[in-house]
Amino acid sequence: MKTKNYVEELKAKTAAELQDELVAAKKELFNLKFQNATNQLDNTSRIKEVRKNIARIQTVIAEKANAAE
Repeated sequence: MKTKNYVEELKAKTAAELQDELVAAKKELFNLKFQNATNQLDNTSRIKEVRKNIARIQTVIAEKANAAE
């Protein structure tokens, strides 16, 4: 249910807000990977969660682009 709410929030955002969110998620993923490489990351499942969120954001961006055409 939490995922469904997150996707609805994404769909309500503008293209610029989605791009900002995508950049933030990619930065978070980089930081998590860096922490994992240096054995400082406790919750490794967070990497998988952030990767899926990036895919969700990109999907919503693509949907909006296709709807605009």
